Amino acid sequence: MTDLTRRRLMTGAAALALPAFAQPGFVRPAMAETVDVAAAKREGKVTLYTSAPIAAAQKVANAFQAKYGITVELFRSGGTQVLRRFMMEQQAGHAGADVLVSSDPAAVLDLAAKGLFMPFKPEGFDKVPAGLNDPDGRFVAQRVSVISIYGRTDLFPLSDMPKTWDDLLGPRFKGKLVMTNPSFTSLQLGVVAMMAKLRGWEFFEKLNRNDVVVVQGNEQALNLVKTGERPIAAGADSQYANEARLAGHKIANVFPSDGTFAIQATTSIVKGSKSPNAAKLLAEYTLSLEAQKLWPESGIYAARVDVDPPPESPRISDIKVIPTDYAYITSATSQVKRKFSEIFSI
Repeated sequence: MTDLTRRRLMTGAAALALPAFAQPGFVRPAMAETVDVAAAKREGKVTLYTSAPIAAAQKVANAFQAKYGITVELFRSGGTQVLRRFMMEQQAGHAGADVLVSSDPAAVLDLAAKGLFMPFKPEGFDKVPAGLNDPDGRFVAQRVSVISIYGRTDLFPLSDMPKTWDDLLGPRFKGKLVMTNPSFTSLQLGVVAMMAKLRGWEFFEKLNRNDVVVVQGNEQALNLVKTGERPIAAGADSQYANEARLAGHKIANVFPSDGTFAIQATTSIVKGSKSPNAAKLLAEYTLSLEAQKLWPESGIYAARVDVDPPPESPRISDIKVIPTDYAYITSATSQVKRKFSEIFSI
């Protein structure tokens, strides 16, 4: 990383260290930028890379296609895998994505500083809390992932569920826990880095002694909770539990009383996009009130403040949120992945 890039990254990360829903006011652009819809339709298709849950991402893509007649080619994987594919293509000079949606704000800050995104402030930019957007429009929040402890309420009544992070270390939860791998999901990378910074690696060493199973991503963790093989997710994306509950599963979230993390997923238009107008139109639609209301229907927190939270979920402002230090996460990424793998022998 060049010194200039590092300075830009640290400056941006410092601005994002305080959760935006705890900051006063909004970043208000003087005027939303317009999109040439006719040109977008002539381009005919747009390629989207995203780590959003596949069903929810497809719902938004389908709604956009139905409205504008523009095909959305969707690549969906874990956050780390999405970024790896994006960077490999960039380095090879064969960009595949027109729009990148990433759940790794630290990486997005770095990519923005390297000039890989095209500035664009769509309609609705001012409806997202300050700090979740780049003031220059190189990224704008699409949704927010709130980390919870969730589990099967028919196997562990809500009153018996872990209420704090330290509760996970108790003997009654031994052999009952599943968690995700920070080498696969960028959300977990941020969580593990911050937990290690705040609590030390001893927390994860104790968690390992409590016989926790580590899986790649949030979908695999949810599947083990659904089957009851591992009835409690020891810190995972609450939207997966919400989605399962809305589908009829007896699963509930607990947001740790000693604080948790809320991490935004952002939308960026890739510089040099083959379909720049369609990319702008998709980015604009993603932030529209129409599209934002689709996220809570799937159990996901929308980025706009004028959209209600998912059913039976508290507002983010009512959850104790721990500030996320993205500069630290960036500097510690390699160490965090290596140390976590050593502790859990993966």
